[in-house]
Amino acid sequence: MIDVTALLRAYALTRARHWSRSNSKETQEAVLLSLLQRAKFTTFGREHGFASLRSVSDYQQAVPLRTYEDFWSLYWKDSFPTITNVTWPGTYKYFAVSSGTSSGTTKYIPYTPEMSRSNAKAGLDLLSFHVLNNPLSQILGGKNFMLGGSTEMKYEAPHVWSGDLSGISVREMPAWLKPWYFPPEHLALLKDWEEKIDVLARESLKVDVRLLGGVPSWLLIFIDHLSKISGKSRRLKDLYPGLEMLVHGGVNFAPYKEQFDLLLEGSSAELREVYPASEGFIAMADRGYGEGLRLGEDRGIFFEFVPREELASECPTRHWVGTIEPGIEYAIVLSTCAGLFSYVIGDTVRFVQTDLPRLLVTGRTSYYLSAFGEHVIAEELEDAVAFAAHSLNLLVNDFSVGAVFPSSPGELGHHAYYIEFAGVTPSPEKANQFSELVDKKLCARNEDYEAHRAEGFGLAAPVIVPTPPGFFSEWMRSRGKLGGQNKVPRIIAREALFSELRSFAEQFDQNSL
Repeated sequence: MIDVTALLRAYALTRARHWSRSNSKETQEAVLLSLLQRAKFTTFGREHGFASLRSVSDYQQAVPLRTYEDFWSLYWKDSFPTITNVTWPGTYKYFAVSSGTSSGTTKYIPYTPEMSRSNAKAGLDLLSFHVLNNPLSQILGGKNFMLGGSTEMKYEAPHVWSGDLSGISVREMPAWLKPWYFPPEHLALLKDWEEKIDVLARESLKVDVRLLGGVPSWLLIFIDHLSKISGKSRRLKDLYPGLEMLVHGGVNFAPYKEQFDLLLEGSSAELREVYPASEGFIAMADRGYGEGLRLGEDRGIFFEFVPREELASECPTRHWVGTIEPGIEYAIVLSTCAGLFSYVIGDTVRFVQTDLPRLLVTGRTSYYLSAFGEHVIAEELEDAVAFAAHSLNLLVNDFSVGAVFPSSPGELGHHAYYIEFAGVTPSPEKANQFSELVDKKLCARNEDYEAHRAEGFGLAAPVIVPTPPGFFSEWMRSRGKLGGQNKVPRIIAREALFSELRSFAEQFDQNSL
């Protein structure tokens, strides 16, 4: 295979010069005005007077915040699947199918050629950051392997298709990139996830993998299978000797960090976090782990940020890169080159730097536990689990948390953590220690939680339920959610879904005896 890393390095240096000269506010305002110009003759653009808008302030006064449900009911539903000149010029060829992790609602996110180019640019930026930080890199001397979801596409209408973003990406991949991408299309198109994992594992061992990426939980399952079929250790230096970068995203990485540190022992590969979504590629790490993700300011997406506690108010404060502040939890709002405008994506972020915006993903707007008024967000729960696991020298494969309500007078409700540990399942005594450490960490981070944990006030100690190996994979299979594009819900706020998980755990435990 021809190593074209030198060409990538030249491109990266050009991008680096651009970044050094660019101004975040000017760049983002230019992106917004370009989007308004493109969409001014659409139904949406005419309704909101895009042709007369000249600034961020004008735009925010003219266009209200909307959710997916708003766009679906007001603009897309009646003409789906053939949607023409409604929120973006032309007819949508693709819809990225996405389901809310906790709600399960199926979403059809419009995908355009402009968004395809935006995502391709993000991919090049990801590689650019790597070669800029690693002058001796030869990352394009081998294959870049992304462990995605299903690539099966559903025919919706003539020239209109829907499916996972993975499938759209395979179809729309630039021809020049294909020699350096794994898996090839005939393997990517395999429908059965378990067969696909096995085939991809065997075939990937025959090629020189330089980049491996995916959702951490599925990567762990995949690496275990690699080790099993190869007869080698789980260490990536033995499985993929040429590996330079392990890309992870989709969930908070903290609970998995120690496991991946072990997997990367002896390897020179670096960890790099990304923040992709079906709606667009939002941010990626340009520095070391934990230093924040750099916002994609010049890739066809305009970003707004609403303080989380104001999201449900009638007139929420709408910030953008010109007005953001560090340390505040914001709901992120997108306007994109796929025809989304002031679209509340459902994620929350916190900035660690504002002049050159870098952020941490903190959770979901609907993704927190407050069954008893405790207001605990995903980031706090994940941090607590990571703290407890590290303190007790345990490794976590996956977990879900939900509320258990009192069943009799005088009884207190509590949080139940269903945790799949790697290796040995902890004893009841160690599970109790885990509970104490989680409780201690949450009390230190969250005043509402601490107040509710005061004796007799309204919240009992958390309960840790260790689950057998393979539990979450089997649960996801039972829900029809097996595959690299699907994520185990960290927080399950819906009582019915958490009840389903608890029942499945009881049956799974009995069947495994």
